[in-house]
Order: sequence, then C-alpha cells, then structure tokens
Amino acid sequence: MTEQTGPLPVVAIVGRPNVGKSTLVNRILGRRAAVVQDVPGVTRDRIAYEALWNGKRFTVVDTGGWDPKASGLGASITRQAEYAMRTADVIVFVVDSSVGATDTDLAAARILRRSDRPVILVANKVDDERSEAGAAELWSLGLGEPQPVSALHGRGSGDLLDLVLDALPEAPREQEEEGGPRRVALVGRPNVGKSSLLNRLAREERSVVDAVAGTTVDPVDSIVPLGGEEWRFVDTAGLRRKVNTASGMEYYASLRTEAAIQAAEVAIVLLAADEVISEQDQRVITQVIEAGRALVLAMNKWDTLDEDRRLQFEREIERDLSRVRWASRVNISARTGRGVDKLAQHLRGALASWETRVPTAELNTYVRALVQETPPPARGGRAPKIKYVTQADVRPPRFVVFSTGFLEAGYRRFLERKLRERFGFHGTPIEISVKVREGRGSEKPRG
Repeated sequence: MTEQTGPLPVVAIVGRPNVGKSTLVNRILGRRAAVVQDVPGVTRDRIAYEALWNGKRFTVVDTGGWDPKASGLGASITRQAEYAMRTADVIVFVVDSSVGATDTDLAAARILRRSDRPVILVANKVDDERSEAGAAELWSLGLGEPQPVSALHGRGSGDLLDLVLDALPEAPREQEEEGGPRRVALVGRPNVGKSSLLNRLAREERSVVDAVAGTTVDPVDSIVPLGGEEWRFVDTAGLRRKVNTASGMEYYASLRTEAAIQAAEVAIVLLAADEVISEQDQRVITQVIEAGRALVLAMNKWDTLDEDRRLQFEREIERDLSRVRWASRVNISARTGRGVDKLAQHLRGALASWETRVPTAELNTYVRALVQETPPPARGGRAPKIKYVTQADVRPPRFVVFSTGFLEAGYRRFLERKLRERFGFHGTPIEISVKVREGRGSEKPRG
C-alpha cells in the first residue's frame, strides 16, 4: 500500500438529529469514537476522524443534526453541517428509514440536489429484509438509489464504503481551512482552567465555566484573535483518571479530546502551577506526542505562586517533564490575563519547527561528522555503520536512518538530541526510525 501524503479527502456525514449519524461514523471507523446516546442532539459540532477502507485513507466528518428551521443552538448546528457540506469531497446523507422522509429531510434534499458534490443517500436502521421496503420509499428524495444500511448492526456498511471510495476524487478539493486560521487544541486534565483561558482569549463567555470539574463535554470551536492573527481554538473535555473506568458521556468526552488533538496542528497543554504534576497531566502530554502534534506547555495560575512554590515547581518540571524538554513553555494566568499574549509567539515557533524540512545534503554532512566523532556502540562484536539519513516527512519531522545494523535506543535518543541542537525543532516531537540494510556487496572485510 502506498503511503498517502498531503491532505486526505473528506466525507461529511449529514442528516437531521437522531438518525444515527454518529453510530454510522463509529461503524465506518470500526471503533466507538463518536459520542452516541439515545438523545437527539448529542453531537453539536463538526468532529473529524481519520478512516481507512481497502487501503485508502480519508477523513470522516461527523456533524450536528441538520435542521433548516432551527433557531439558536439548532441554527448553529445547521451552519456547522452546511460548512461540512461545502468543504467535503463526498456527502453521505443519512435518513431514518423506519420513520421515512420527513419535511426536514425533504428540505435538506432540495439543498443537496443543488450541491456540486457527490451525494450518497443512506437509508439507516434497515436491520432486516422486511424493513427494506421503507428504504425503497426514499427514492422520492430525488437523490438516487437509497443504500440500505444498519449502522448499529453493520448490515450493508461494506457496500456503502465501497460506494464512498468510488465517489472520492483522486485528490481532495482545496479546503477552506488552507491558509485559514491555524488549528489549536486546548487540552489538560479537568479544572486546570481551559475554559477560563479560552474566554480570556476570546474576550467573551464562549465556553461554559463552572467550578465543577468537567463542565465541558464537547469541543467548542472558537476563532480567537491573538498576537495580530486569528487562531481556531478547540476547547475540550478534561481527561479523566482512566478512560476505561469512566462511564457514559465522560468516557466519550475523553475520546473527543483525542479527536480534538487529532484535528489540531498544535496543542496547548494547560498545567496548574499550584498543583503537583500528575499522572493525568503526563497522559495528556503523551497523547499529543503520539498524535505527532506541535506542543506548547502553558503553566496556569503562575501569579498565585510564592517564591518557594516557584522553585519547587521548576524542580518538578525538571524531574517529571524531562522527556519533553523540547516543548515550548510559557507561564500564564487565565484569570488575570498575565502572559497570555505570549502564547502567540510560542504557537508560531512550535508550528515553524513542526513544518521544518532539513535539506538532505546538509543533514548528511552534519550526521557524518557527528558519527565520526561519536560512532554507534558495537553490538555482538560489530559496530553498525550509518550509511545515509533522510527526512521522510514534516508535520512532525520524521527521519529515516539507513544503517548496517541495529541502533540502540540510547543512540537514537543521542541522534535526536543532536538534531534538535543543530536544527532547532523547538516545540515539536521528532521521530527517528532505523532501516537496517545488510547489503553483502557493501560489506567490507573487517581488518
């Protein structure tokens, strides 16, 4: 399978509330990522997930319920769904076949018929052959043949995915996101001040703030002016101690946090400077690193610390966050706004590192000199030779080292540290993988 690079094509799942869109998304992903409850309107925002079918990767966007007559929150959901339709490469329109086409479905179909995107009509909740008659009635929507599917039980989902792949273009259309605000995930354990920080940045009560930990359930997108430019912030539900011991909305909210990190380019991990760095804090940082996103650590409540606590906190950082010494760090107070304006320069710096590509010639000249000075340790009596290094990717930077033998983890960490010293990479994870090439022809007899 050839590795896809660049932006992935986008499939938007749209429909009125409670027709089973999130259940269908989970079926497509093969895991329970979207929040599903027997209550209309649980999904309030566009949430993007990466999916894979028959070797092809694409992005699935789960939208809030579409209602053309909605006002207030419902109108906002409608705008989210319409935005997804504008920016998608393929639209999957989900209708509840057990109910039939409602006035809302007919209104949505009228808009979709004018769309220049391919539209696939899904008749959901077709659990057996008897209920297929209800699916056939949806021809009346004028969107072609309805595809009978049971998102809950998986019936017909493979055929639907084949249709989706057939409808996807060779290359995704230009996204409105391109050149738009950079995407920032605001993450951290519950009650460290994420919503307060977002409100401070947005200069309005954009997120619900409550003294009760865990008030925020869904990520809420906000366009925020900061440092002379706009940023797209996603405020996320705090992660609980252990995902598998959480329940209900709390469990799915933690999955949403992961989805927000995946949808972002850079993450601000908020830590409470007046509290000990916890296992939960470490877990959030790990999620960002594993997702390969740029990282800024924001130490909140800095203004409340006395001199002793500041010294103690610096020691805790040195001890507990030694693995992310490369992360960009800023001390702030969400309550007073102190240091908050500095976030922009840290975000820009982390993103610049995240997108840095080192010219191959310069990279190899540096690594050759480095290896000559500090060669890899011998293993089994033979020292591996590093033949060549290339940067395979950016966002985050990924390097491949071609060697005649296995490189110890300690030496790979040494290489990473030296690459950071020489080329910067402040605020971004970097990945180093080793390809062992034992080519007999290239092996010279040891003298």
